[in-house]
Amino acid sequence: MSQRDSLPKYFLEAYREISGFITAVLDKLRPEEVNRFVDELIDVYKSGHKVVVVGMGRSGLVARGFAMRLMHLGFKSYVLGETITPSIGDGDVVVAISGSGTTSLVIAAAEAAKKMRSTIIAITSYSDSPLAKTADAVVIVPGRTKVARIDDYFARQILGLHEPLAPLGTLFEDTAMVFLDSVVAELMKRLNKTEEDLEKMHANVEVP
Repeated sequence: MSQRDSLPKYFLEAYREISGFITAVLDKLRPEEVNRFVDELIDVYKSGHKVVVVGMGRSGLVARGFAMRLMHLGFKSYVLGETITPSIGDGDVVVAISGSGTTSLVIAAAEAAKKMRSTIIAITSYSDSPLAKTADAVVIVPGRTKVARIDDYFARQILGLHEPLAPLGTLFEDTAMVFLDSVVAELMKRLNKTEEDLEKMHANVEVP
């Protein structure tokens, strides 16, 4: 028996399910969407305009992590809703993250930013969602974002399907995080940034 086989059963199964899903998504990403996203970010960096990210719940935590990495790269990046987030306008980019594309506060923020003539980039699992329809550009990141319906129970039993070990929007949120971290790696190379450059921008005052 390997050391891996000694791990807790459902921990191991969930780990495989999540990591396998993230790997499989790589073949479903649309190159034109990813390339436009990266190009838009490079343009806003070179122009000195701002990037504002927005997301709710766990997607909001993913958004915050992305905003932090953009700051480390030298972007003027902000999280919508923070007290220090400035006004936005023409030339700025808003990255709106919602797996379902129906999160009301994210949609409202995107609509408001669009009125200010900012460019809206949606990261969502649904191309026909309200958020996607509001956005100027969309990156489709597949992921399970809905709870399995109780009236699907018998159909799931007949098909031999089990309840997913990654509940609610976990697969979208984890995949979006890996996707955005990979975008950061691409930006590092394109902007000739090193890990030392990022380290210089890292917080050096820590709360004990």
